[in-house]
Amino acid sequence: MPQTETTLTPQAADAAGSQGSVTVLISGILDDVQKLGKQQIDMLKSEFQEDLRRTKRATEMGGLGIVAMTIGGLALVACLVFVLHEQFHISMWASCLIIGGLLTGAGVALGLYARNLFESFNPLPDKTFSALQENLTWKTQPQV
Repeated sequence: MPQTETTLTPQAADAAGSQGSVTVLISGILDDVQKLGKQQIDMLKSEFQEDLRRTKRATEMGGLGIVAMTIGGLALVACLVFVLHEQFHISMWASCLIIGGLLTGAGVALGLYARNLFESFNPLPDKTFSALQENLTWKTQPQV
């Protein structure tokens, strides 16, 4: 069998080399894009965890603040009862009844106002829910 040599002309060698280098270049770009995507996902996870830690800390401090305000408010209510009793010479039970009645009335009025506000709108996303419901019924119906 005669041996044939495969010789490439300089132009063919350049074309083969450039085609190989383009493939290597594209492969490198795809690898870099994948690496960048993974890094961005890792960064997003890290940022989310940091935000979660900060949110947890803020919630803890807010909860402690609410507890302190509640105890302080109860102390002020007790103080108001004693002020009525001492300054205006009202019996202790009547002082408790007056302060308790005022606070209960304010609480009922605020509760009714809040209920009216909630009845004036629907907190659920109606438009999005309707569109989703329409899409689900469209997908579940047999196609003709």
